Amino acid sequence: MRLPKTTSCLAVCLGLLLSGAWTESAAQTSDDQIKSAIHDFHAALAAGDSTAALAVLADDVVILESGNVEDKAHYRSGHLAGDMRFAQAVPADRGDITVRRVGDIAWAWSTSTREGRMGEREINSRGAELMVLRRLDGAWRITAIHWSSRTR
Repeated sequence: MRLPKTTSCLAVCLGLLLSGAWTESAAQTSDDQIKSAIHDFHAALAAGDSTAALAVLADDVVILESGNVEDKAHYRSGHLAGDMRFAQAVPADRGDITVRRVGDIAWAWSTSTREGRMGEREINSRGAELMVLRRLDGAWRITAIHWSSRTR
């Protein structure tokens, strides 16, 4: 007995859903979108594009670095310019990004090394980054960043 095309399609979709293949594919797509948002943020910093960098940040973002906590407005008016100068002067060699996700919330971490010169300062450091992202209106936005680094 031959099934109608719509019934066959539904049977295949149901089989994929039950097997977990569809779910795994959707999870991989979300992980790729999360990593892409993080890469977009770093690329914008390295390009000196404050508009693009801020676009990836949620309005309620919290940025923690060097014992300070900044919201988006404070980051925009102060720290962002320094981050762009630093990213341009001393490019990062970034490790893989690991993502964990529960629904519309994700956290991702990575490490990096930097070697170069920032003005008169020699830089040779290892850094760690933790970001929390939230899916807002279908797009992943960074809601928290924690950076730390040390001399290698």
